[in-house]
Amino acid sequence: MIRVPNLKVPLGQGEQQALALALRRLGISQGQVSSWRVSRKSVDARDKRNIQFVYTLDMEVIGNEQSLLKRADKWAQPVPETLAWNIPKVSAPHRPVVVGFGPCGIAAALYLAQAGLRPIVLERGAPVAQRLRDIGAFMREGRLNPQSNLQFGEGGAGAFSDGKLTTGIKDPLCALVLQTMVKHGAPESILYAARPHIGTDRLPQVVTSLRQRIEELGGEVRFHAQFTGLETADNHVTQVTYLQNSTQHVLPAQRVLLALGHSARDTQTQLHQQGLVMQFKPFSMGVRIEHPQTLIDRAQYGASAGHPDLPPAEYHLSARTRDGRGVYTFCMCPGGRVVGAASEPGYLCVNGMSRFARDGRNANSALLVDVRVEDYDHGHALDGFAYQRQYEQAAFLAGGGAYWAVAQRVEDFLAGRPSVAFGQVKPSYLPSVVPGDVAALLPAFVANGICDGIAHFDRQLRGFAMADAVLTGVETRSSSPVRVLRDERRMSSIAGIFPAGEGAGYAGGIMSAAVDGLRSAQALIATL
Repeated sequence: MIRVPNLKVPLGQGEQQALALALRRLGISQGQVSSWRVSRKSVDARDKRNIQFVYTLDMEVIGNEQSLLKRADKWAQPVPETLAWNIPKVSAPHRPVVVGFGPCGIAAALYLAQAGLRPIVLERGAPVAQRLRDIGAFMREGRLNPQSNLQFGEGGAGAFSDGKLTTGIKDPLCALVLQTMVKHGAPESILYAARPHIGTDRLPQVVTSLRQRIEELGGEVRFHAQFTGLETADNHVTQVTYLQNSTQHVLPAQRVLLALGHSARDTQTQLHQQGLVMQFKPFSMGVRIEHPQTLIDRAQYGASAGHPDLPPAEYHLSARTRDGRGVYTFCMCPGGRVVGAASEPGYLCVNGMSRFARDGRNANSALLVDVRVEDYDHGHALDGFAYQRQYEQAAFLAGGGAYWAVAQRVEDFLAGRPSVAFGQVKPSYLPSVVPGDVAALLPAFVANGICDGIAHFDRQLRGFAMADAVLTGVETRSSSPVRVLRDERRMSSIAGIFPAGEGAGYAGGIMSAAVDGLRSAQALIATL
Protein backbone atom coordinates (compact mmCIF):
# COMPACT_ATOMS: atom_id res chain seq x y z
CA MET A 1 0.00 0.00 0.00
CA ILE A 2 0.97 3.62 -0.54
CA ARG A 3 0.76 6.27 2.18
CA VAL A 4 0.00 9.86 1.18
CA PRO A 5 0.46 12.25 4.14
CA ASN A 6 -0.20 15.93 4.78
CA LEU A 7 -3.43 16.28 2.80
CA LYS A 8 -4.90 19.60 3.93
CA VAL A 9 -8.65 19.99 3.53
CA PRO A 10 -10.64 23.13 4.43
CA LEU A 11 -13.50 23.07 6.92
CA GLY A 12 -16.73 21.91 5.36
CA GLN A 13 -14.98 19.36 3.16
CA GLY A 14 -14.05 15.86 4.16
CA GLU A 15 -12.46 12.56 3.28
CA GLN A 16 -13.54 12.62 -0.35
CA GLN A 17 -11.72 15.91 -0.83
CA ALA A 18 -8.64 14.40 0.79
CA LEU A 19 -8.89 11.46 -1.61
CA ALA A 20 -9.16 13.79 -4.61
CA LEU A 21 -6.06 15.65 -3.46
CA ALA A 22 -4.15 12.36 -2.99
CA LEU A 23 -5.10 11.21 -6.50
CA ARG A 24 -3.82 14.48 -7.98
CA ARG A 25 -0.55 14.14 -6.13
CA LEU A 26 -0.08 10.60 -7.38
CA GLY A 27 -1.24 11.44 -10.88
CA ILE A 28 -3.79 8.59 -11.01
CA SER A 29 -7.56 8.22 -11.28
CA GLN A 30 -9.90 6.78 -8.66
CA GLY A 31 -10.40 3.78 -10.91
CA GLN A 32 -6.78 2.82 -10.26
CA VAL A 33 -7.41 2.60 -6.50
CA SER A 34 -8.82 -0.70 -5.26
CA SER A 35 -9.15 0.44 -1.63
CA TRP A 36 -8.19 3.26 0.69
CA ARG A 37 -8.51 4.27 4.33
CA VAL A 38 -7.76 7.20 6.63
CA SER A 39 -4.70 6.40 8.73
CA ARG A 40 -4.48 9.76 10.49
CA LYS A 41 -6.65 12.84 10.91
CA SER A 42 -5.89 15.99 12.85
CA VAL A 43 -7.00 19.61 13.10
CA ASP A 44 -4.55 22.35 12.15
CA ALA A 45 -5.80 25.49 13.91
CA ARG A 46 -2.56 27.44 14.01
CA ASP A 47 -4.05 29.95 11.58
CA LYS A 48 -7.51 30.56 13.02
CA ARG A 49 -8.57 32.29 9.78
CA ASN A 50 -7.86 29.13 7.81
CA ILE A 51 -8.49 26.07 9.96
CA GLN A 52 -7.92 22.82 8.10
CA PHE A 53 -8.14 19.09 8.63
CA VAL A 54 -4.92 17.27 7.83
CA TYR A 55 -5.33 13.72 6.53
CA THR A 56 -3.02 10.83 5.83
CA LEU A 57 -4.48 8.23 3.46
CA ASP A 58 -3.32 4.67 2.85
CA MET A 59 -4.18 3.51 -0.68
CA GLU A 60 -4.00 0.17 -2.47
CA VAL A 61 -3.27 0.90 -6.11
CA ILE A 62 -3.88 -1.38 -9.07
CA GLY A 63 -0.64 -1.93 -10.93
CA ASN A 64 3.00 -1.41 -10.04
CA GLU A 65 3.11 0.47 -6.73
CA GLN A 66 6.91 0.62 -6.70
CA SER A 67 7.11 2.56 -9.93
CA LEU A 68 4.38 4.88 -8.68
CA LEU A 69 6.31 5.46 -5.47
CA LYS A 70 9.42 6.37 -7.44
CA ARG A 71 7.47 8.79 -9.59
CA ALA A 72 5.70 10.43 -6.64
CA ASP A 73 8.30 9.99 -3.95
CA LYS A 74 7.93 13.62 -2.85
CA TRP A 75 4.27 13.01 -2.01
CA ALA A 76 4.07 9.35 -1.00
CA GLN A 77 5.78 6.54 0.87
CA PRO A 78 5.19 2.83 1.39
CA VAL A 79 2.92 1.89 4.29
CA PRO A 80 5.06 0.37 7.07
CA GLU A 81 4.51 -3.30 7.71
CA THR A 82 2.02 -4.06 10.47
CA LEU A 83 3.65 -5.43 13.60
CA ALA A 84 2.73 -9.09 13.89
CA TRP A 85 1.10 -10.16 17.14
CA ASN A 86 3.24 -13.28 17.55
CA ILE A 87 2.53 -14.73 20.97
CA PRO A 88 4.38 -17.92 21.91
CA LYS A 89 2.42 -20.84 23.31
CA VAL A 90 4.01 -21.84 26.61
CA SER A 91 3.24 -23.79 29.78
CA ALA A 92 4.14 -23.41 33.44
CA PRO A 93 3.76 -25.53 36.61
CA HIS A 94 1.52 -22.87 38.17
CA ARG A 95 -0.79 -20.36 36.57
CA PRO A 96 0.63 -16.83 36.66
CA VAL A 97 -1.13 -14.36 38.93
CA VAL A 98 -1.94 -10.81 37.87
CA VAL A 99 -2.74 -8.39 40.69
CA GLY A 100 -4.99 -5.57 39.49
CA PHE A 101 -7.33 -5.30 36.52
CA GLY A 102 -6.82 -1.79 35.17
CA PRO A 103 -5.28 -1.04 31.75
CA CYS A 104 -1.96 -2.65 32.71
CA GLY A 105 -3.50 -5.77 34.26
CA ILE A 106 -6.01 -6.24 31.44
CA ALA A 107 -3.30 -6.04 28.77
CA ALA A 108 -0.99 -8.37 30.68
CA ALA A 109 -3.73 -10.91 31.44
CA LEU A 110 -4.90 -10.95 27.81
CA TYR A 111 -1.36 -11.57 26.58
CA LEU A 112 -0.76 -14.35 29.12
CA ALA A 113 -4.11 -15.92 28.25
CA GLN A 114 -3.29 -15.83 24.54
CA ALA A 115 -0.01 -17.56 25.39
CA GLY A 116 -1.98 -20.43 26.92
CA LEU A 117 -1.07 -19.69 30.55
CA ARG A 118 -4.63 -19.24 31.89
CA PRO A 119 -3.77 -16.39 34.29
CA ILE A 120 -5.60 -15.76 37.54
CA VAL A 121 -6.39 -12.09 38.10
CA LEU A 122 -6.96 -10.74 41.60
CA GLU A 123 -9.00 -7.52 41.53
CA ARG A 124 -9.95 -5.96 44.85
CA GLY A 125 -12.90 -4.09 43.36
CA ALA A 126 -16.14 -4.97 41.63
CA PRO A 127 -17.09 -5.74 38.02
CA VAL A 128 -17.62 -2.59 36.02
CA ALA A 129 -21.43 -2.77 36.12
CA GLN A 130 -21.36 -2.78 39.93
CA ARG A 131 -18.78 0.02 39.90
CA LEU A 132 -21.21 2.16 37.92
CA ARG A 133 -23.81 1.76 40.65
CA ASP A 134 -21.31 2.46 43.44
CA ILE A 135 -19.96 5.55 41.69
CA GLY A 136 -23.52 6.75 41.17
CA ALA A 137 -24.19 6.40 44.91
CA PHE A 138 -21.04 8.39 45.64
CA MET A 139 -22.04 11.21 43.29
CA ARG A 140 -25.63 11.36 44.55
CA GLU A 141 -25.14 10.81 48.27
CA GLY A 142 -21.42 11.04 49.05
CA ARG A 143 -21.44 7.35 49.98
CA LEU A 144 -17.93 5.93 49.38
CA ASN A 145 -17.33 2.22 48.86
CA PRO A 146 -13.60 1.85 49.64
CA GLN A 147 -13.33 -1.21 47.38
CA SER A 148 -15.49 -0.06 44.46
CA ASN A 149 -15.05 3.52 43.33
CA LEU A 150 -13.36 5.63 40.66
CA GLN A 151 -10.01 4.04 41.50
CA PHE A 152 -10.73 0.40 42.29
CA GLY A 153 -12.58 -2.22 40.27
CA GLU A 154 -12.70 -3.64 36.77
CA GLY A 155 -10.95 -1.28 34.36
CA GLY A 156 -9.10 0.64 37.07
CA ALA A 157 -9.03 4.43 37.20
CA GLY A 158 -8.86 4.55 33.40
CA ALA A 159 -12.38 3.16 32.99
CA PHE A 160 -13.84 6.37 34.42
CA SER A 161 -11.86 9.11 32.76
CA ASP A 162 -11.82 10.76 29.38
CA GLY A 163 -10.46 7.51 27.96
CA LYS A 164 -7.57 9.47 26.50
CA LEU A 165 -5.15 7.31 24.49
CA THR A 166 -2.50 9.89 23.67
CA THR A 167 0.97 9.04 24.93
CA GLY A 168 4.54 10.20 24.69
CA ILE A 169 5.93 6.70 24.26
CA LYS A 170 6.84 5.45 20.78
CA ASP A 171 6.50 1.72 21.38
CA PRO A 172 5.15 -0.16 18.33
CA LEU A 173 2.84 -2.05 20.66
CA CYS A 174 0.72 1.13 20.89
CA ALA A 175 -0.83 0.26 17.53
CA LEU A 176 -1.68 -3.23 18.76
CA VAL A 177 -3.35 -1.82 21.86
CA LEU A 178 -5.54 0.42 19.70
CA GLN A 179 -6.43 -2.42 17.33
CA THR A 180 -7.35 -4.67 20.26
CA MET A 181 -9.59 -2.00 21.76
CA VAL A 182 -11.42 -1.50 18.46
CA LYS A 183 -11.92 -5.26 18.19
CA HIS A 184 -13.59 -5.12 21.59
CA GLY A 185 -15.93 -2.22 20.90
CA ALA A 186 -13.93 1.00 20.93
CA PRO A 187 -14.73 3.47 18.12
CA GLU A 188 -12.65 2.98 14.96
CA SER A 189 -11.69 6.64 15.07
CA ILE A 190 -9.03 5.85 17.69
CA LEU A 191 -7.01 4.15 14.94
CA TYR A 192 -6.47 7.40 13.05
CA ALA A 193 -7.37 10.36 15.28
CA ALA A 194 -4.38 12.47 16.26
CA ARG A 195 -5.81 12.69 19.80
CA PRO A 196 -7.71 9.42 20.26
CA HIS A 197 -10.11 8.91 23.13
CA ILE A 198 -12.92 6.49 23.98
CA GLY A 199 -14.97 8.27 26.62
CA THR A 200 -16.17 7.10 30.01
CA ASP A 201 -19.53 6.02 28.57
CA ARG A 202 -17.93 3.54 26.13
CA LEU A 203 -14.97 2.27 28.15
CA PRO A 204 -17.03 -0.04 30.41
CA GLN A 205 -18.27 -2.04 27.41
CA VAL A 206 -14.72 -2.34 26.04
CA VAL A 207 -13.40 -3.48 29.42
CA THR A 208 -16.15 -6.08 29.80
CA SER A 209 -15.48 -7.49 26.33
CA LEU A 210 -11.75 -7.78 27.07
CA ARG A 211 -12.45 -9.64 30.29
CA GLN A 212 -14.79 -12.02 28.52
CA ARG A 213 -12.07 -12.77 25.97
CA ILE A 214 -9.56 -13.51 28.74
CA GLU A 215 -12.07 -15.91 30.30
CA GLU A 216 -12.77 -17.59 26.94
CA LEU A 217 -9.03 -18.31 26.72
CA GLY A 218 -9.00 -19.97 30.14
CA GLY A 219 -8.10 -17.01 32.30
CA GLU A 220 -10.00 -16.19 35.46
CA VAL A 221 -10.82 -12.83 37.03
CA ARG A 222 -11.60 -12.99 40.74
CA PHE A 223 -13.41 -9.85 41.88
CA HIS A 224 -13.55 -8.56 45.47
CA ALA A 225 -10.20 -10.36 45.87
CA GLN A 226 -7.73 -8.09 47.67
CA PHE A 227 -4.09 -9.14 47.59
CA THR A 228 -2.82 -9.32 51.18
CA GLY A 229 0.67 -10.74 50.95
CA LEU A 230 3.13 -13.23 49.52
CA GLU A 231 5.33 -16.07 50.69
CA THR A 232 8.88 -16.68 49.47
CA ALA A 233 11.56 -19.33 49.57
CA ASP A 234 15.18 -18.43 48.76
CA ASN A 235 13.94 -14.95 47.77
CA HIS A 236 11.57 -16.35 45.15
CA VAL A 237 7.80 -16.00 45.40
CA THR A 238 6.01 -19.28 46.09
CA GLN A 239 2.46 -18.20 46.89
CA VAL A 240 0.22 -15.21 47.35
CA THR A 241 -2.60 -14.61 49.80
CA TYR A 242 -5.77 -12.66 49.20
CA LEU A 243 -8.98 -11.79 51.00
CA GLN A 244 -12.29 -12.49 49.26
CA ASN A 245 -15.69 -12.29 50.94
CA SER A 246 -14.02 -12.10 54.37
CA THR A 247 -12.16 -15.35 53.73
CA GLN A 248 -8.39 -15.60 53.44
CA HIS A 249 -7.16 -17.64 50.45
CA VAL A 250 -3.75 -19.02 49.52
CA LEU A 251 -2.73 -19.36 45.89
CA PRO A 252 0.46 -21.15 44.71
CA ALA A 253 2.38 -18.77 42.47
CA GLN A 254 5.85 -18.70 40.95
CA ARG A 255 5.18 -15.72 38.65
CA VAL A 256 3.22 -12.66 39.81
CA LEU A 257 2.66 -9.57 37.70
CA LEU A 258 1.86 -6.58 39.90
CA ALA A 259 -0.45 -4.26 37.94
CA LEU A 260 -1.39 -2.02 40.84
CA GLY A 261 -2.82 1.42 40.29
CA HIS A 262 -1.38 4.53 41.90
CA SER A 263 -4.03 4.44 44.66
CA ALA A 264 -3.30 0.95 46.05
CA ARG A 265 -1.38 2.44 48.95
CA ASP A 266 -2.24 -0.33 51.41
CA THR A 267 -1.01 -3.00 49.00
CA GLN A 268 2.20 -1.09 48.27
CA THR A 269 2.78 -0.73 52.01
CA GLN A 270 2.31 -4.46 52.53
CA LEU A 271 4.73 -5.30 49.71
CA HIS A 272 7.32 -2.88 51.05
CA GLN A 273 7.08 -4.48 54.49
CA GLN A 274 7.65 -7.85 52.87
CA GLY A 275 10.91 -6.74 51.31
CA LEU A 276 10.03 -5.40 47.87
CA VAL A 277 12.56 -2.65 47.22
CA MET A 278 10.97 0.71 46.38
CA GLN A 279 12.12 4.30 46.10
CA PHE A 280 10.38 7.63 46.21
CA LYS A 281 9.99 9.67 43.05
CA PRO A 282 8.76 13.11 42.05
CA PHE A 283 5.07 13.58 41.34
CA SER A 284 2.66 16.52 41.02
CA MET A 285 -0.17 18.16 42.93
CA GLY A 286 -2.72 20.82 42.18
CA VAL A 287 -6.37 21.35 41.30
CA ARG A 288 -8.92 20.91 38.53
CA ILE A 289 -9.71 24.07 36.57
CA GLU A 290 -13.05 24.50 34.76
CA HIS A 291 -13.92 26.92 31.97
CA PRO A 292 -16.91 27.10 29.64
CA GLN A 293 -16.16 24.79 26.73
CA THR A 294 -17.28 27.60 24.41
CA LEU A 295 -14.44 29.78 25.74
CA ILE A 296 -11.86 27.10 24.93
CA ASP A 297 -13.40 26.63 21.48
CA ARG A 298 -13.17 30.36 20.74
CA ALA A 299 -9.60 30.56 22.02
CA GLN A 300 -8.46 27.65 19.85
CA TYR A 301 -10.68 28.04 16.77
CA GLY A 302 -11.44 31.77 16.60
CA ALA A 303 -14.42 32.66 14.41
CA SER A 304 -14.78 29.00 13.37
CA ALA A 305 -15.74 27.96 16.92
CA GLY A 306 -18.99 26.06 16.83
CA HIS A 307 -18.48 24.70 13.31
CA PRO A 308 -20.20 21.29 13.24
CA ASP A 309 -17.14 19.55 11.78
CA LEU A 310 -14.82 20.69 14.59
CA PRO A 311 -14.42 18.61 17.75
CA PRO A 312 -14.56 20.30 21.17
CA ALA A 313 -11.23 22.09 21.49
CA GLU A 314 -8.42 20.87 23.75
CA TYR A 315 -5.26 22.38 25.17
CA HIS A 316 -2.02 21.27 26.78
CA LEU A 317 0.01 24.03 28.43
CA SER A 318 3.25 24.12 30.39
CA ALA A 319 5.58 26.71 31.88
CA ARG A 320 8.13 27.31 34.64
CA THR A 321 7.24 28.91 37.95
CA ARG A 322 9.30 31.65 39.57
CA ASP A 323 11.10 29.03 41.66
CA GLY A 324 11.88 26.88 38.61
CA ARG A 325 9.26 24.19 39.06
CA GLY A 326 7.18 22.83 36.24
CA VAL A 327 3.53 23.89 36.11
CA TYR A 328 1.33 22.29 33.50
CA THR A 329 -2.15 21.15 32.51
CA PHE A 330 -2.83 17.43 32.39
CA CYS A 331 -5.60 15.06 31.33
CA MET A 332 -7.72 17.82 29.83
CA CYS A 333 -11.36 16.74 29.49
CA PRO A 334 -13.32 18.70 26.87
CA GLY A 335 -17.02 18.88 27.65
CA GLY A 336 -16.43 16.87 30.80
CA ARG A 337 -16.94 17.04 34.53
CA VAL A 338 -14.83 17.06 37.68
CA VAL A 339 -15.26 13.90 39.76
CA GLY A 340 -14.34 12.66 43.21
CA ALA A 341 -11.50 10.15 43.00
CA ALA A 342 -11.46 9.20 46.68
CA SER A 343 -10.68 5.61 47.60
CA GLU A 344 -10.06 5.86 51.35
CA PRO A 345 -12.57 7.00 53.99
CA GLY A 346 -11.74 10.47 55.26
CA TYR A 347 -9.68 11.57 52.26
CA LEU A 348 -10.76 13.51 49.16
CA CYS A 349 -9.08 14.07 45.81
CA VAL A 350 -10.44 14.97 42.39
CA ASN A 351 -10.03 13.95 38.76
CA GLY A 352 -11.81 14.59 35.45
CA MET A 353 -13.88 12.57 33.00
CA SER A 354 -15.65 13.02 29.66
CA ARG A 355 -18.16 11.09 27.63
CA PHE A 356 -17.22 10.10 24.07
CA ALA A 357 -19.27 13.01 22.67
CA ARG A 358 -17.56 15.46 25.03
CA ASP A 359 -20.82 17.37 25.07
CA GLY A 360 -20.82 18.82 28.59
CA ARG A 361 -21.03 22.53 29.35
CA ASN A 362 -17.57 22.83 30.96
CA ALA A 363 -14.05 21.94 29.95
CA ASN A 364 -11.77 20.84 32.77
CA SER A 365 -8.13 19.98 33.22
CA ALA A 366 -5.72 19.22 35.99
CA LEU A 367 -3.52 22.22 36.78
CA LEU A 368 -0.46 20.77 38.46
CA VAL A 369 2.86 21.80 39.98
CA ASP A 370 5.91 19.57 40.34
CA VAL A 371 6.48 18.05 43.78
CA ARG A 372 10.14 17.23 44.30
CA VAL A 373 11.42 14.40 46.46
CA GLU A 374 13.03 16.88 48.85
CA ASP A 375 9.60 18.41 49.50
CA TYR A 376 8.40 15.33 51.34
CA ASP A 377 11.32 12.90 51.87
CA HIS A 378 11.75 12.01 55.53
CA GLY A 379 13.74 8.86 54.86
CA HIS A 380 11.01 6.35 54.06
CA ALA A 381 10.23 5.12 50.55
CA LEU A 382 6.50 5.61 51.06
CA ASP A 383 6.65 9.16 52.42
CA GLY A 384 4.93 10.39 49.26
CA PHE A 385 1.76 8.57 50.28
CA ALA A 386 1.73 10.33 53.65
CA TYR A 387 2.26 13.66 51.89
CA GLN A 388 -0.66 13.07 49.55
CA ARG A 389 -2.90 11.95 52.41
CA GLN A 390 -2.11 15.09 54.41
CA TYR A 391 -3.69 17.31 51.76
CA GLU A 392 -6.47 14.90 50.84
CA GLN A 393 -7.54 14.81 54.49
CA ALA A 394 -7.50 18.60 54.66
CA ALA A 395 -9.71 18.75 51.54
CA PHE A 396 -12.14 16.22 53.02
CA LEU A 397 -12.51 18.14 56.28
CA ALA A 398 -12.75 21.54 54.61
CA GLY A 399 -15.66 20.25 52.51
CA GLY A 400 -17.59 19.25 55.61
CA GLY A 401 -16.71 15.56 55.81
CA ALA A 402 -19.30 14.35 53.29
CA TYR A 403 -17.06 14.28 50.19
CA TRP A 404 -18.14 17.76 49.13
CA ALA A 405 -15.20 19.49 47.48
CA VAL A 406 -13.92 23.02 48.09
CA ALA A 407 -14.03 25.18 44.98
CA GLN A 408 -12.87 28.73 44.30
CA ARG A 409 -13.19 31.30 41.53
CA VAL A 410 -9.90 32.04 39.77
CA GLU A 411 -10.19 35.76 40.49
CA ASP A 412 -10.52 35.03 44.21
CA PHE A 413 -7.67 32.51 44.16
CA LEU A 414 -5.32 35.05 42.54
CA ALA A 415 -6.43 37.75 45.00
CA GLY A 416 -5.84 35.48 48.00
CA ARG A 417 -9.44 35.55 49.27
CA PRO A 418 -11.94 32.73 49.74
CA SER A 419 -14.89 32.50 47.38
CA VAL A 420 -18.38 32.93 48.77
CA ALA A 421 -20.30 32.23 45.55
CA PHE A 422 -19.77 31.27 41.92
CA GLY A 423 -20.38 33.25 38.76
CA GLN A 424 -20.76 32.25 35.14
CA VAL A 425 -18.98 28.91 35.53
CA LYS A 426 -20.90 26.45 37.69
CA PRO A 427 -18.78 23.71 39.29
CA SER A 428 -19.59 20.27 37.86
CA TYR A 429 -18.33 18.23 40.85
CA LEU A 430 -20.81 15.92 42.57
CA PRO A 431 -22.18 15.37 45.16
CA SER A 432 -21.61 19.11 45.69
CA VAL A 433 -19.07 21.85 46.35
CA VAL A 434 -18.39 24.39 49.07
CA PRO A 435 -17.13 27.83 48.00
CA GLY A 436 -13.95 28.54 49.91
CA ASP A 437 -10.18 28.79 49.86
CA VAL A 438 -8.57 26.08 47.74
CA ALA A 439 -5.14 27.64 48.18
CA ALA A 440 -5.31 26.86 51.92
CA LEU A 441 -5.55 23.14 51.06
CA LEU A 442 -2.27 23.09 49.12
CA PRO A 443 1.42 23.45 49.92
CA ALA A 444 2.38 27.11 49.52
CA PHE A 445 4.71 26.35 46.61
CA VAL A 446 1.87 24.58 44.77
CA ALA A 447 -0.57 27.46 45.32
CA ASN A 448 2.08 29.97 44.20
CA GLY A 449 2.95 27.82 41.21
CA ILE A 450 -0.69 27.68 40.14
CA CYS A 451 -0.83 31.50 40.28
CA ASP A 452 2.25 31.66 38.06
CA GLY A 453 0.79 29.07 35.71
CA ILE A 454 -2.52 30.88 35.30
CA ALA A 455 -0.67 34.08 34.34
CA HIS A 456 1.54 32.21 31.84
CA PHE A 457 -1.31 30.23 30.32
CA ASP A 458 -3.56 33.24 29.89
CA ARG A 459 -0.96 34.57 27.45
CA GLN A 460 -1.02 31.28 25.55
CA LEU A 461 -4.78 30.70 25.62
CA ARG A 462 -6.94 33.80 25.84
CA GLY A 463 -9.40 33.58 28.70
CA PHE A 464 -7.55 30.98 30.75
CA ALA A 465 -7.47 33.47 33.65
CA MET A 466 -11.21 34.10 33.33
CA ALA A 467 -12.40 35.58 36.64
CA ASP A 468 -15.28 33.09 36.99
CA ALA A 469 -13.29 29.99 36.03
CA VAL A 470 -13.44 27.49 38.88
CA LEU A 471 -10.66 25.68 40.74
CA THR A 472 -11.66 22.51 42.61
CA GLY A 473 -9.27 20.77 44.97
CA VAL A 474 -7.27 18.80 45.50
CA GLU A 475 -5.72 16.74 42.69
CA THR A 476 -2.97 14.58 44.14
CA ARG A 477 -2.90 11.36 42.14
CA SER A 478 -1.83 12.23 38.61
CA SER A 479 1.05 9.79 39.12
CA SER A 480 2.51 7.50 41.74
CA PRO A 481 4.97 8.93 44.29
CA VAL A 482 6.80 5.61 44.47
CA ARG A 483 8.69 3.36 42.07
CA VAL A 484 9.08 -0.38 42.60
CA LEU A 485 12.57 -1.17 41.41
CA ARG A 486 13.00 -3.78 38.68
CA ASP A 487 16.00 -5.15 36.80
CA GLU A 488 16.69 -5.64 33.10
CA ARG A 489 14.34 -8.65 33.19
CA ARG A 490 11.59 -6.39 34.58
CA MET A 491 11.77 -8.43 37.78
CA SER A 492 11.67 -6.93 41.27
CA SER A 493 14.06 -7.51 44.16
CA ILE A 494 12.00 -10.64 44.89
CA ALA A 495 12.38 -13.17 42.08
CA GLY A 496 9.20 -14.02 40.20
CA ILE A 497 7.57 -10.64 40.91
CA PHE A 498 7.09 -8.33 37.90
CA PRO A 499 6.01 -4.79 38.89
CA ALA A 500 4.34 -2.88 36.05
CA GLY A 501 2.19 0.08 35.17
CA GLU A 502 1.26 3.26 37.02
CA GLY A 503 1.39 1.99 40.58
CA ALA A 504 4.90 0.68 40.07
CA GLY A 505 5.98 4.05 38.69
CA TYR A 506 6.50 3.03 35.05
CA ALA A 507 3.50 4.50 33.24
CA GLY A 508 1.19 7.49 33.14
CA GLY A 509 -2.11 6.96 31.35
CA ILE A 510 -4.09 4.19 29.71
CA MET A 511 -1.82 3.62 26.74
CA SER A 512 1.55 3.58 28.51
CA ALA A 513 0.11 1.39 31.28
CA ALA A 514 -1.26 -1.12 28.76
CA VAL A 515 2.03 -1.24 26.85
CA ASP A 516 4.01 -1.68 30.07
CA GLY A 517 1.68 -4.53 30.98
CA LEU A 518 2.32 -6.20 27.63
CA ARG A 519 6.10 -5.78 27.89
CA SER A 520 6.06 -7.15 31.42
CA ALA A 521 3.96 -10.14 30.35
CA GLN A 522 6.50 -10.83 27.63
CA ALA A 523 9.28 -10.57 30.21
CA LEU A 524 7.45 -12.96 32.52
CA ILE A 525 7.11 -15.54 29.74
CA ALA A 526 10.81 -15.19 28.91
CA THR A 527 11.67 -16.50 32.40
CA LEU A 528 9.61 -19.70 32.12
